[in-house]
Amino acid sequence: MKLVYVFDAYCGWSHGFSRTLLETTELHPALPVEVVSGGLFTGSRRVPIREFGYVQGANAKIAELTGAEFGEGYARLIADGSFVMDSSAAARGVAALRQAAPDRAAELATALQRAFYVDGHSLSDARTYRTVAEAAGLDAESVVAAFASPAAEAAALSDVNRAAELGVDGFPTLLAVDGERVTVLARGHATTDEVSRRLSALTTVS
Repeated sequence: MKLVYVFDAYCGWSHGFSRTLLETTELHPALPVEVVSGGLFTGSRRVPIREFGYVQGANAKIAELTGAEFGEGYARLIADGSFVMDSSAAARGVAALRQAAPDRAAELATALQRAFYVDGHSLSDARTYRTVAEAAGLDAESVVAAFASPAAEAAALSDVNRAAELGVDGFPTLLAVDGERVTVLARGHATTDEVSRRLSALTTVS
């Protein structure tokens, strides 16, 4: 069995799920974790953030429910309103970080979300990946090069297809995958205890 985490780095609810994700991986270290990027802001949804009028209200709800932090850097982006979220670029970045440290994919995905939602760094900017890689003790030059590579673009597209194959149409979604059996452990929001109970039930059934 393994965990499959389908998220979007520009999704506030995914940011809110970060604590549950990390705690779950710490409690179940024997379970491999596959991190898959979605495509929340692509195509016609790549518009200035001001056009998503619900963002501030949603963020307040996410913070209240999960304790997630939304920092001053991010607040400045919201106030300005011209920033465009591009999930394809973010997915390339996730792929580059994942390639550098496959066993740390969940940790790096949450670090990337902090870079945006706390520090206000663009996930289309190679400098963001340099910063995240350096903080994680990775080879920053390799990560930056990977971010700009055709391989990362192909991996980003593959991720979107993988999410569709798994039947995921909302972020975040945490799955337990055991052969052909796919079980939803969390969708949108869940506590660590709730996820652990669902995992335990699967183990008992097995």
